[in-house]
Amino acid sequence: MAHKIAADKCVACGCCKDACPAEAISEGEPYVIDADKCVDCGACAAQCPNEAISQA
Repeated sequence: MAHKIAADKCVACGCCKDACPAEAISEGEPYVIDADKCVDCGACAAQCPNEAISQA
């Protein structure tokens, strides 16, 4: 199960993208997680200062 980013909480800071070992996160407002690349490790959620990332 991939993670997802809540558009209303994401401030496009880039912390999640930098933390992702699978390079599954694309820049934007909000950032987007590619479910096909996501390995569900949770590294992105752990680094998000706004708690904008949760399991889909």
